[in-house]
Amino acid sequence: MQIYQVGGAVRDSLLGLPVKDLDYVVVGASPEQMLAAGYRAVGKDFPVFLHPQTQQEYALARTERKTAKGYKGFSVHADPDVTLEEDLARRDFTMNAIAETAEGQLIDPFGGQADIEKRILRHVTAAFSEDPVRILRAARFLARFTDFTVAPETMVLMREMVAAGEVDALVPERVWQEIAKGLMESQPSRMFEMLRACGALKIIFPELDRLWGVPQTATYHPEVDTGIHIMMVIDYAATQAFSLPVRFAALTHDLGKGTTPAEVLPRHIGHELRSVDLIRDVVARLKVPNDCKDLSLVVAKYHGKLHAARQMKASTLLHFLEELDAFRQRSRFEDFLKACECDSRGRLGLERCPLEDAEHLSRALQAALTVDAGAIAKQCQSPVQIKQAVAEARTQAIQQAMHLH
Repeated sequence: MQIYQVGGAVRDSLLGLPVKDLDYVVVGASPEQMLAAGYRAVGKDFPVFLHPQTQQEYALARTERKTAKGYKGFSVHADPDVTLEEDLARRDFTMNAIAETAEGQLIDPFGGQADIEKRILRHVTAAFSEDPVRILRAARFLARFTDFTVAPETMVLMREMVAAGEVDALVPERVWQEIAKGLMESQPSRMFEMLRACGALKIIFPELDRLWGVPQTATYHPEVDTGIHIMMVIDYAATQAFSLPVRFAALTHDLGKGTTPAEVLPRHIGHELRSVDLIRDVVARLKVPNDCKDLSLVVAKYHGKLHAARQMKASTLLHFLEELDAFRQRSRFEDFLKACECDSRGRLGLERCPLEDAEHLSRALQAALTVDAGAIAKQCQSPVQIKQAVAEARTQAIQQAMHLH
């Protein structure tokens, strides 16, 4: 039995990054030997064991054979006769196909160290094409390792995979899992740009793919192209370390611009409600979690209205806050403002523009919150009276605090 450290831990160590997940491969052992040594079996599709003391994962060396389309269409062969090089050969990228002995010796049969030095993402063998999830992983790695580029032959292979229909076989949960991870990387735009370059974005996220080439009014959007704007928006969100719901809302807030009739471009009248309809389709298809879904729908519907906040009278401000459910969902309201900040600052030359409308609306909420709705309720006879009296008190509080008429 020989044990090697493999995968991301070896890669990140070579890149000088903090090592998070430790993964080990075991060569020359059977499942029975692992169990006899005190390891606990946890793998469903292939033999993985937890170390009796550290609880870290140890996988038996294995080979894989393609049996059907998609990332689950494999038969796995784990046997004491499988060599380390055979195990490394089934991995996705050369930078992830390096093993390290307990003594620190690197075993690198596919040139991973050289590719790390050159900052190149390159597939290990042609077997890469058997698993479409690897396209998503490549895109996610580009978002994380922002100085890496994809090897030309790997891009060719990914385009061939798309043309062969491999991406069509991806299950929605896995697509969402990789998109969510990529959105949380340091430059998420690189993920979507790579997916677009290989043709995969058109299949997994057509609502987003069609935004490139759609013009916007240059007065408000000096970058003009809607796809470019969305990439600037999500990258801004990353610089602010905003949450996944905020980043997803930033990504999807303008989907409706992709369905604007050509004859009215570059204006996008009514794109907000079209965006809402498209987001409903996307979140249902990809099985997006509720926190991301709810915020994205609110941001898509109301981000345009925010720009008029400073022109609103007190009663209109209060109505807008009620539409946003700001009194009950304070945290989501704050996230709404963050996503709108990304929208405002995700524009060419306007990356530091003031956020006066958002600040104005936030001040209105703070003023309205000074009203003691409970005390008012005790003085009223009916629910209708309560609602009217609270609204009047909140409107007055907004007027006084913000010197509105």
